[in-house]
Amino acid sequence: MRRVWFIRGLRKGVLTERENRVFNWSTSLEGSGEVKCPTDAIRNGWDSSKCIFCRRCYPSYKPTGDFRIAQVRRSESTFKRSFHLYPIDVGSCGGCNHELKLISSPQYDLTRFGIFFTNTPRHADAILVMGVVSPRMREALLRAYEAMPEPKLVIALGTCAASGRLFGDPVERYIGVDVMVPGCPPNPLTILDALIKAKGGKGV
Repeated sequence: MRRVWFIRGLRKGVLTERENRVFNWSTSLEGSGEVKCPTDAIRNGWDSSKCIFCRRCYPSYKPTGDFRIAQVRRSESTFKRSFHLYPIDVGSCGGCNHELKLISSPQYDLTRFGIFFTNTPRHADAILVMGVVSPRMREALLRAYEAMPEPKLVIALGTCAASGRLFGDPVERYIGVDVMVPGCPPNPLTILDALIKAKGGKGV
């Protein structure tokens, strides 16, 4: 039975969508007016790194569907051919973990861009941090960072890691951050776009 679907696929060719669908959660916001934002993400404009997308600003502010909201401060063209990520959860709710796992599914397929996960920081080009830095994970984070070979990148995934809102310390308080991927949780396309740009590509 396993061979039947494989042969059928070869005969019919590729039947997947040419472009991924963009979901409105964790995309850019635009609007105007005074709102009571619990994280101060809306003050003289919109700060994506602080936004938890709680929708308290709706309908004054609405999502645009633009998922390219990551801030890439530094990229490394050394990793253009292959980019190995070491994910570490330092105190998240699990939302970022689910969206990160999703980009390895056939729908997004991060491996076609030369992006892979690794089980050890010693083989990693970038450390991908999720959650606020809890006291018990602080040392583990620093040890993982020190174990990585140069050159190396630090990616803060999600609003907690990027700014610490609402719960605690952001990653940047302990180690420098090269890429910030906002969202609560981040949109899978936002994650993929940021990773491609971090490795010296043009994005999704």
